[in-house]
Amino acid sequence: MNLNKVDVEKSVLEQYKVILEDWIPSDASIAIAVNYTFIYFRSGHHNFSLSIGSPVPENSIAFKVLHEKKKIDAVMDTSLFDTPYYAIGYPITIDGQLGALVVVLPPLFKIEGPDLYQFLTGKQNEDWIPVPIEQISYIESLQKRTWFYSNKQQYKTAVTLKELQTRLPGTFVRIHRSYIINIVFIKKITRDLTSNFIVHLKDGTELPISQSYINELRGILKF
Repeated sequence: MNLNKVDVEKSVLEQYKVILEDWIPSDASIAIAVNYTFIYFRSGHHNFSLSIGSPVPENSIAFKVLHEKKKIDAVMDTSLFDTPYYAIGYPITIDGQLGALVVVLPPLFKIEGPDLYQFLTGKQNEDWIPVPIEQISYIESLQKRTWFYSNKQQYKTAVTLKELQTRLPGTFVRIHRSYIINIVFIKKITRDLTSNFIVHLKDGTELPISQSYINELRGILKF
């Protein structure tokens, strides 16, 4: 297949001009794969690079698009890059061959509008209790279950951290593979003896900040 970067970029701009201009943010990244091989990559704000000619990982959005031949969107963990990312993949045709156009949105991307959660319903013992979002201090993934905390009370929810990451208000930030915090409840941020960052919440809870998320948190809190 004789396709180079210029050919692919021209094809995408011509065939998917509406997609690229109408809703893709300027800091999004675009990857294109054909025959389970990446043939084009344009980086947005992400601190990563993707090698042209590298194989498509089996647990990536691009692989799912090529395998299922349909649009796929999901929050992925670390299957392709160092930080979780929200991606949308579309099946496309390039030079008569099935391909995948994948749009990788910023790590802090959130859905806007009425789809944002206004409350979470948590379970305590045999009771289900709706809790307003603004009263939740942090959310935790533990032993394949999701828990959230409000007024020192623990609640179990069926909603996963992956879904919550994109459907919580802007005051919620993911700081670790296992934690999302409400910045309203932050008391301070410090370093431990090994220079790793620790967030201290107003209720006394201390949570680690992983290296994968510290830059995004710095960008939000300006420290």
